[in-house]
Amino acid sequence: MNYFKILILAVLLVCCIPSFGQKLNETQVIGSHNSYKSAMPAPILEYLNKINPTAAQTLEYVHLPLSEQLNLGLRNLELDVFHDPMGGKYSNPKALEMLPTGTIFDTKKELEEPGLKLFHVQDLDVQSHHLLFKNALLELKSWSDQNSDHHPIFVLINAKDGQVPMTISPLSFTGTALDSIDLEVRTYLGMDKLITPDQVRGKYESLEKAVLAGNWPKIDAVRGKFLFVLDENEEKIRRYLGEKPKLKNAVLFVNLKEGNPEAGFRIINDPISNESYIQDLVRKGYIIRTRADSDTKEARTGDYTKFEKAKASGAQVISTDYYVPSSLFPSDYSVNFENKTFERANPILNQK
Repeated sequence: MNYFKILILAVLLVCCIPSFGQKLNETQVIGSHNSYKSAMPAPILEYLNKINPTAAQTLEYVHLPLSEQLNLGLRNLELDVFHDPMGGKYSNPKALEMLPTGTIFDTKKELEEPGLKLFHVQDLDVQSHHLLFKNALLELKSWSDQNSDHHPIFVLINAKDGQVPMTISPLSFTGTALDSIDLEVRTYLGMDKLITPDQVRGKYESLEKAVLAGNWPKIDAVRGKFLFVLDENEEKIRRYLGEKPKLKNAVLFVNLKEGNPEAGFRIINDPISNESYIQDLVRKGYIIRTRADSDTKEARTGDYTKFEKAKASGAQVISTDYYVPSSLFPSDYSVNFENKTFERANPILNQK
């Protein structure tokens, strides 16, 4: 590569990465959906494919270990947790019956330990880089300590307690159970690693008023930190707020619609039908997470329509299953910005 090409590349990279002085909401990053997910064994996928081929296809994706994703430059992760305060609730997944006799799934017997578990679907899709939420947090802490100048990382949390046919009934996420998410994040990642609702609210009456006033911190002031969001329905969010009124002393931001005093971070998954709506919220000060693809559909067809709309919407966080192309079926589909980057200045808030 000659000097001229190197110079052009350097200029392009500078244009794509948020510059000094920009605020947290003035960036746009790409991250992963169900970030903990490792490959499902072939016999399980084959069995599911016989019962419901469409559903089986939606599970045919896999992610790199968390640290490897962050090393690539991803700055958004998504973690699904299951409540298991006594331990052992999910120790014997039914899917093991489809594997060869003698297969050892949980070699360390981590599922017998008390605490939040980390996988996708009880009994069926339980392969995970970390079966324990706390171990995922410890990996994030270790990576962050080794890369202390990193830009902020958004982490979405799904508190899973939905019933799936033919599977064990998960424990419900009561207010106390939701508060256990806070406790584990505080314990294993540490408060010094967090951007919290209290910090963003500052002296304003509510988080939403702070957000509308542009009180998000500057990126350079929150390097080395993580922002956690409870990505749940309103009923579950209200249970969490019962434990953390007005999000005071809370670890998690919550996905509440604008007009609520706790609003600030929105989850709007469809950027095609909601492009102008997202743009309006971004201009007002909210941070939005949307998706570039879902259920493996875009990767199988090579359809970038949703990703292009996600970029144009100005949503600060764009989630994908394909920051690298699929290794499970033929496809060149992959999601990134210019020059294979995963972070750039927000196109709506940095227009000249």
